[in-house]
Amino acid sequence: MSRAGRYLPLGLALAVLVLAADQASKWWILDRLDLPQRRMVTVLPVLDFEMVWNHAVTFGMFGGVGAAGRWVFSLVAALVVVVLLLWMRRTPKPWIAAALGAIVGGATGNVIDRLRYGAVVDFIHAHLGRLSWNYIFNVADAAIVCGVGVLLLDSLFDRRRS
Repeated sequence: MSRAGRYLPLGLALAVLVLAADQASKWWILDRLDLPQRRMVTVLPVLDFEMVWNHAVTFGMFGGVGAAGRWVFSLVAALVVVVLLLWMRRTPKPWIAAALGAIVGGATGNVIDRLRYGAVVDFIHAHLGRLSWNYIFNVADAAIVCGVGVLLLDSLFDRRRS
């Protein structure tokens, strides 16, 4: 295996792990906890499970595209996943492969939701009393944000070395 493809298995393993954790958490939320019926469950003073069907993209953007959004957002995400897999195959850095794997796993989990339910299952609401960011997310979203954060940090430190 070339040096560039050396960390592909790491990225793919993390993608599968994130996808499995995401889908398992959504299964539990929907089928075991029955959050759609309960609507909200307080877990900790700073954490609630609150049911949201997200028909839009990140932070509710493009929410007004209607039923076609399900297919458009899924297609765009699938194309992004293909590009990220190609990047993953070429990276010589294990942390980049891992970050890309987290993003791929998360994006795939959200695509599965869109195709299966017509919307993404969001349920994690972190807050500090009444102070809330007002965004409800899921395991896939958290993995995507962490992966993007690693990519941004790598880019920042790479520029400093140049």
